[in-house]
Order: sequence, then structure tokens, then C-alpha cells
Amino acid sequence: MLLVLLALGVQAAGQPGRAAIASAHPAATVAGQETLARGGNAFDAAVAIAAALAVVEPYGSGLGGGGFFLLREAGERPTYRFLDARERAPLAAHPDLYRRDGEVQPALSLNGALAAAIPGLPAALVELAQRFGRLPLRDSLAPAIRLARDGVAIDRVYRERAGWRLAALRDDPESARIFLDEGEIPEELSLLRQPELARTLEHLARDGHDGFYAGDTAARLLSGVRAAGGIWSQRDLDDYRVVERQPLRVTLADERELISAPPPSAGGLALGQSLLLLQRLPWRQADAAQRSHFVVEALRRAYRDRGLLGDPDFVANPTAQLLAPAHLARLAASIDAERATPSSSLPPAGDWHEGDHTTHFTVLDAAGNAVAATLSINLPFGAAFTVPGTGVLLNDEMDDFAADVQGANAYGLAGSQANAIAAGKRPLSSMSPTFLESPHAFASFGTPGGSRIPSMVLLAILEYLDGQPIARWPAVPRYHHQFRPDVIEHEPGAFAPQQLAALAARGHRLKAVGRQYGNQQVLLWDKRDKRVEAASDPRGIGTAVTFP
Repeated sequence: MLLVLLALGVQAAGQPGRAAIASAHPAATVAGQETLARGGNAFDAAVAIAAALAVVEPYGSGLGGGGFFLLREAGERPTYRFLDARERAPLAAHPDLYRRDGEVQPALSLNGALAAAIPGLPAALVELAQRFGRLPLRDSLAPAIRLARDGVAIDRVYRERAGWRLAALRDDPESARIFLDEGEIPEELSLLRQPELARTLEHLARDGHDGFYAGDTAARLLSGVRAAGGIWSQRDLDDYRVVERQPLRVTLADERELISAPPPSAGGLALGQSLLLLQRLPWRQADAAQRSHFVVEALRRAYRDRGLLGDPDFVANPTAQLLAPAHLARLAASIDAERATPSSSLPPAGDWHEGDHTTHFTVLDAAGNAVAATLSINLPFGAAFTVPGTGVLLNDEMDDFAADVQGANAYGLAGSQANAIAAGKRPLSSMSPTFLESPHAFASFGTPGGSRIPSMVLLAILEYLDGQPIARWPAVPRYHHQFRPDVIEHEPGAFAPQQLAALAARGHRLKAVGRQYGNQQVLLWDKRDKRVEAASDPRGIGTAVTFP
């Protein structure tokens, strides 16, 4: 009996004993709590949260989109997995898909059915439930079905995002019918009801993968997309599968390990390089302006390198070489502590353009299983095209490819051959669901924000490494540098006047974004005292909870 009690004590010591959820919307957090209360684990809760977000945040994610799921399976030695549910280019796609009369037409990859890649989120929900969950898929999808059928209140974030995409939503009759009120932005607290989406979710709950990628739903998707000028085929739907990839793992100082997204995300590499570079620099001892200078110079080099990456099923990614000590030593040696390095003096490696809104959540169960997931349909409300009869708002992730590898996009970012359009290929992404684990603690990070995602996650991680309370991690003022354009973008008030002057004196160009951005969700399990905490970005309307 004594041996049994000792064994149970050792086992319990490796478990948090409490659960935590942080998501971008209160209804999604409640969906996760409800699922855990029904006996589900973190993976069941992830299904419930992701599906709920697909209903209540049509501007950020949806069944018509995709995403990345980073998993931690509890055990004496945790197992980490990465599920790539990124959208795939249709098999009829080609490098000149958006070129007309010799010129790339950007609007074609932003709005309408031709902009949509094959969705991955429905397949990911099925995969999570069947491989890792405890509950039937129908139980985990029940909260989302209820939200779609009964409605959810329109909030300030919905109204803001709808305002950004109002013209595109008006151009599609089905999107206008569902997401607008007689062509205008719905009033706050009015109800968004999506009965067609509820039926699509019911088909998914009943039939699993075939409930979306085959049968009646697939037939409606194909006829609707093709009638609107899209190029989807039944083979595209038949062939779609979630791909399990090895997470990017980087050993840091103090027994910590970074576990993050591998290609086709470039975000994990940018985080790993930036943290390893900062370890070579005295960032902890520096004053505020000097610290920001070091962070910017690390980001400048990491963003330069990540343009070499692409879908690993199509291109060979030099990830190991870019994280090699010799390469990092060269990068660190090129950083001048007193002067900004002009990006033009660094040889370009290529880059891409990416929409600036997605969604993120994180969940930890009492046994220590965890999920960090970043989901997207690219621009707010995706392609602003809803397939009639399905309630499925489609993504415009095809815009994440380099449509013109010889030129540059509106943001001044150069194209990259590694990220050129190809049939069945997954576009490069910045989405960076991330864990940081040591023998003493486990932390989870992630945010929406397009190309700014890695810099936001990096700033939150630095707050954690600096011993700041968890509420500070997602609240920290944000600034960003992505190699090109050669400018530090920053939120209003991110720098005090003396910091702005000090950075300008070092040769940095600064640009106030004019608004706050991002919506980070984080959690912490302190293993030494079994303390579990979670925090949601104060910029958004999300909620964070911990509970037995």
C-alpha cells in the first residue's frame, strides 16, 4: 500500500491538478469549460473551442479556413506533436493563377471564390477527436452547433472587423445576408444566427471527415465555388488530410526548451533564432531603448532568413542550418550595439505578404495535456465569400503565396520562389503556437496578427523570461520589425519620448501604427507549487479561466 501511495504521489507531482483556458471570445472559453466538465481532455476542449471560434469569430477563423495545432501529451516524458491543418492550393492552381495580361491582379487573391484554398479546420477537428480525445465528436461540437443555431451577440470587435471588409461583404449576396443587416454593419448586441452553418457542423459531427469533404456538404461547396469562378474539384476535397509534422524544438538557457511551429510556418524559426541571438546579447541588463534595439536587430535578421522557407512537402527547408551555432554567431557578430543595421546591407532572402487577423487559444487540462492553436481565414472575413446553403465563409489564404516572385507586394516585401503557388501546396504562414517548457514550468503562447505574430510572441516570452507576472505577457506594448520595409512599427504609447529619441539616434526609422494590434492568449503551469494561471490580451474581448 505504501508503494502505491508513493507512486500516486509521484504521478500527481507531474500533473497541474487544475485546468486553464484562454481564448479570444468568452463563448469559446465557456465551450471549452463545458467540454472538460463532461469528462473531456484538453484535446476535446480544443475541438470545442476551435469550433466555437469558427461560429462567433467569422472574421478570424472558420470551417472555411485552417490552422496549426501544437499538442502536449502528458506523461513522465511529455510528447509534443504538431498538426498542420493549413489550407492547400487547389490542384488546378498554377504560378500565373492571378496574372492577367502579364500583370498580377491582387484583388483576385483577396476576394471571392478564386482566392480560397482547400479548408483544413474541419479535418483537424475530426483528427483531434478521433486520435487524442475522450469524447465523441458530436459532444465536443455541441456548443458550436448551439451557438450557430441560437445566435451570438454582435460585439465591438465584430463591428470593427466588418467595417474593414464592408465593401467586400456587400459584394457577395450570401455574406451580406448573413453577416450584415440590410447591407450595413449590425448593431452591437444584435444576434448573429447561422442556421446553415449549424447544419454543416451537424453533418461533421455525424459523419466525421466525410461530413464536410464528401456528401451533401461537399456537393454544395463545389457547386457554389465553381459557380462563382473558383477552381475546386472533388479530388481536392478527397485528398485533403491533416499532416503531422515534427515540432520545431530549440534548446535555450536555464534548462528551457522552445517548442513551436515548423514549416510551413516561418514563425517558429523566427522565434528560435531571435531567442538564441538575444542569449548572445546583454538584453537583460540593458535599459529600455537598448533592449528594444537588440530585439529589433534580432528580428531583422530572423525575418530576413525566414524568406527561405516554404511547404516542406515541396521545398527543402534549411532549418537546421539557420539555427546552427556558426550561423547564429555570424548574425550576432553583425549586430552593432550602438547603430541600426540597414536592411539593405543584408542580402535578401525573400519574404511574403500575409493578412493581419487570425485567432488563437490555449488550453491545459488537470493531467497536463495541452493545446496551443492558431487558426485563420487570412484577412478579416476571409475571401468575403460564403458558399450558399452551407454557411461556410471561405478563406483567402491563396494570397499568402508569392503571386509575383520577381516583384514586391504593397508592403514592400519581396517574393520568394520557395513560396510560389503550386498545385496542392500549403502557403507559408507566420502562425506560431508555442510552448516553453523546463523541469520547473510550462508556458504557452500565441496570437493572431499576420507577419507581426512572431514579434508579438517574442515580446511576451521576454516578459516571461524576465519574471514578469502573467497578466503582463499579453499586455506588453508592441513593436515590430520584419527586415523589409526597414522600419520599426509600434503601437501608440509603446515607447516613451526618450526611447523614441534614443532609437532614432541609433539610426532606426519608426512608424506609429495608429492602433493596437494582436490578441494574445497565454497560460502558465508552475510545476514547483502546482500553480496554474492564464491570461487573455486586454486589447480583445477574450477571457481566461482556471478551474479544478
